[in-house]
Amino acid sequence: MKILIVGAGGVGGYFGARLVQSGADITFLLREARYSKIQKDGLVVKTPDETFTVKPKVITKDKLKPEYDLIVLAPKSFDFEDAIHSIAGASSKGVFLPLLNGLDHIHQLDAKFGIDRVLGGVAQISATISASGAVKQLTNLHAMTVGHRSPGNEAIARNFFSLCEKATFDCLYSENIEQSLWDKWVFLASLAGITTLCRDHIGKICATKWGIECATGMFNESCAIAKANGFSISESAQKRSLEMLANVHSSHAASMLRDLAQGNKTEHDHVLGQLIERGVKHGVPCSLLKIAHTHLAVEQGNRD
Repeated sequence: MKILIVGAGGVGGYFGARLVQSGADITFLLREARYSKIQKDGLVVKTPDETFTVKPKVITKDKLKPEYDLIVLAPKSFDFEDAIHSIAGASSKGVFLPLLNGLDHIHQLDAKFGIDRVLGGVAQISATISASGAVKQLTNLHAMTVGHRSPGNEAIARNFFSLCEKATFDCLYSENIEQSLWDKWVFLASLAGITTLCRDHIGKICATKWGIECATGMFNESCAIAKANGFSISESAQKRSLEMLANVHSSHAASMLRDLAQGNKTEHDHVLGQLIERGVKHGVPCSLLKIAHTHLAVEQGNRD
């Protein structure tokens, strides 16, 4: 299976490098500066336990041909349109695996390419690009969930999962990938909302008088939105999420907090805004989520 990964950031760079290590046929589509850097020095990955370098195949958009079986999309949500434009030379063939936050991007891919060419995927990792250009994994969490969304793409989804099983990260095949996407979205929106609003990690927030109530209240709003849209979050999934969202000993925070603190663009419209819109459509009260989104919108306005 020939795989094209669009970009070599925290998500695409890390999982792609691990797949390269395991022998998968991976090519990274890169912008000129990143292309030159990785072509010269390789793709460096720093984890809490080790630092390693792979020498992957790399390409720029002007050299692309429709020769890939799977195209993995892992940009920030606000760069999605640019990513789609960059793969024009390869997009007439192959199946897409988006690893973005939110859900609107999947419906856009369905409309453009058809559901048979769009898988579902969930990436769980905290990673960033260091000043040296290395992919830096910030915690030991490194998991990917993948699944088919139609009978027409089940075979390639399972083939890709087989490749993931050979790599040194955690992987899971979901028989209901749409539900898995909602499970992550509800948790991520709650985590991003509360940590950016309070500008600190979960432990600090939950140690305050009303912190756990606020964090769980935001999560409950998110769960209610999922239920109203036909994707109720199971009791076991809720328990796992609340173990992280209501933990006074946790140092966990959303990457959106890091982006906010560094003055970078955030995914608030895609993670919070799209979820709120789905709540409003069904008359679900979501005041806490709206406050978190409003705060980020104001901060981004000040940034611009």
